[in-house]
Amino acid sequence: MRHETSMTVDRGQFADAVTPWEEEDWRADALAWAERELGRRGLRETGPREVRVRPWSILVRFRTGTGERDAVWFKAGAPDNAFEAALGGVLARWVPDHVVTPLAVDAGRGWSLLPDGGPLFRHVLDAGDAGPESWTRALAQYARMQRALTPYADRMSALGVPGARTADLPRLFDGLVADNPVLGPAARRALVARRPLLLDWCAELDGYGIPDSLDHSDLHDGQVLTPAPGRFTFFDWGDAAVAHPFGSLLVPARAVRERYGPGHAERLRDAYLEPWTGLGPSLPELRRAATLAVRLAALGRAVSWSRLFPGTPATGCAEASAHWVNELFAGTPVFEDAAG
Repeated sequence: MRHETSMTVDRGQFADAVTPWEEEDWRADALAWAERELGRRGLRETGPREVRVRPWSILVRFRTGTGERDAVWFKAGAPDNAFEAALGGVLARWVPDHVVTPLAVDAGRGWSLLPDGGPLFRHVLDAGDAGPESWTRALAQYARMQRALTPYADRMSALGVPGARTADLPRLFDGLVADNPVLGPAARRALVARRPLLLDWCAELDGYGIPDSLDHSDLHDGQVLTPAPGRFTFFDWGDAAVAHPFGSLLVPARAVRERYGPGHAERLRDAYLEPWTGLGPSLPELRRAATLAVRLAALGRAVSWSRLFPGTPATGCAEASAHWVNELFAGTPVFEDAAG
């Protein structure tokens, strides 16, 4: 490997992020690990490296050929999402047809080396080569993956995947309200006053008896790959939690509703729910459970904004977290044919 290989560094809007990338020893160790793993697979670098530094992760793109898809990605997560490396490794064993299989994992340091997994679903949608029907196929596949993962919920927790199970949500809510510096006293009082409604929603959702699974928590079209027509793989698990599975509908259902209209959001939901039939609840009950889970999933989104490298200024992330806490009660219902 060529240690003198040039690099470009993209910090986006986060020039003040404090990450290990600024530490020479860490950077040298991380790049040396990636170089060794590339070498073990007979891969050779063919161009400059592209680095993407964010408050929650560091990505390095290694060119390994002349084509756009000839690339390998190194990823390091912040301490609170370092579980992603170990999780990616086990998902490749448990549900290999649905995820990107890492080339190498260092679970102890939260490092992964990942192959290029094909075109982003976002690019396929933007090119007009797919539409809402492709979203419904993708979410039906994702639901089948989640159902296959339900026996592994406790094992994922043991790997350090954060918990956002329905019974945990009141405690998470309390911490989010008390600890967020951008919430003033009046806002805190207003949120706490509505806490009994949160308890009612949690009790009702638990009553449907849907088993916990892996919730991606940010399943937008930039977190889905399309390696072949009609086939999808899911990646980027840094925001994930062990939670009620239906919360995963929040992000894609909002995106489909905004882009294609509310009727498509409801068709997306029903395609997602089909693999969950046969557990006892009727379809109307599953729809109600989805409505509740999507509303409660705002708390998981709020928590994920706190998973940053230590020392990074967190004002913008605290504002995003506060937004999602307020969405718990103020958010517009995603599905028009179900009670809010």
